[in-house]
Amino acid sequence: MSHHYLGFDFGVKYIGVAVGQDVTRTARPLKTLKQFHGVVNWTEIKKLVKEWSPKALIVGIPYGMNKKNDWITEAAIKFSKDLALETACPVHMIDERLTTIEAREVLFDQGGHKALVKEAIDAMAAKVMLQTWLENQ
Repeated sequence: MSHHYLGFDFGVKYIGVAVGQDVTRTARPLKTLKQFHGVVNWTEIKKLVKEWSPKALIVGIPYGMNKKNDWITEAAIKFSKDLALETACPVHMIDERLTTIEAREVLFDQGGHKALVKEAIDAMAAKVMLQTWLENQ
């Protein structure tokens, strides 16, 4: 039996979302959610959780390259904790350093500079992060 997972690439203005499943251990970009003044759109997130009924939610944590947590790292950790409370789903955190760079490379290879739009990058970064998590399970 296949289980779905939702991956979240947290950002202050946008949250990239991807969906994946554990049989093929593959993921695909789903959408990008816009935040307004740093306020998470819980209604949209809960709608996605209801639609996909994921076994777990995976959140990329942007740890600094120097291994020190900065404000965005702490904000992503807080988002992870809030996500667990808001959805009552298990939440796993994964180090997502360099996923945005990889996402940009994938999109550029698919469509050149025209493919490098912010929303596409965030959703692709969520896909890269979720794919990595699925492959390591």
